[in-house]
Amino acid sequence: MLEQILVGFALGAFISYLAFRAGALNASGAWAAALVGGAVFGFGGLGWAGLLMTFFVSSSALSRAFRSRKAAIDEKYAKGSRRDWGQVLANGGLGALLAIFAALFPDQNWPWVAFIGGMAAVNADTWATELGVLNPSPPRLITTGRAVERGTSGGVSLVGYLAILGASTLVGLAALPFSAGSWLSTIILALVGGLVGSTLDSLLGASLQAIYYCPVCQKETERHPRHSCGSATVHRRGWRWLDNDWVNFSCSLAGAVGAVLASLLLLR
Repeated sequence: MLEQILVGFALGAFISYLAFRAGALNASGAWAAALVGGAVFGFGGLGWAGLLMTFFVSSSALSRAFRSRKAAIDEKYAKGSRRDWGQVLANGGLGALLAIFAALFPDQNWPWVAFIGGMAAVNADTWATELGVLNPSPPRLITTGRAVERGTSGGVSLVGYLAILGASTLVGLAALPFSAGSWLSTIILALVGGLVGSTLDSLLGASLQAIYYCPVCQKETERHPRHSCGSATVHRRGWRWLDNDWVNFSCSLAGAVGAVLASLLLLR
């Protein structure tokens, strides 16, 4: 086990370095990814590493592929395409804890199920954000149905939900070789995790997430204390502490819980 942990942290550090060089992570994100990836690889093993890499590679590839399409609405997002330590922990921190728990209690299967749901959730949320800009019509606020600008927190669209289904299915397919259940139950667990997590993400974005306003650009944004134009932003609504990183962590946690509850229903 010690050898696997050492190899896992070495692989985590190596992959984080490559991601930093490729521009997917900044310096703080690379350090955090080395720790998260090391814990998942070292304590979880091959299957856990595969799911984490499925999320990281697919989401990073989409971020790069659609960077130009998102440029016009980038000012709405809290951070850029290079993930920092907060984003890494928000998306992968729960998975690292689940991997450690699974190593300590190898007779328990629910940490693996929770990991499938959590990874499906963060992958689905990322895909929905990246591909949602392709929707031909403006998104609608999940709480009221009102049409809103692209990039607005809590906005949903048909293309976005199709992306959620695709991203969740991909994680389910990656989990198949390492899951004890049937292929259908594994896919269902991933779909439930992705749908539950990303839907909660949208609900929080539309209601409780901290949203700010740039008086110069006269636009709402997640950025604080300064907008992309350099002007100071003022708090408009939501809980000040509930930033995008906490929303993403909530998405991961909801996906994990949703998958575990779904597995209990499937076993009945």
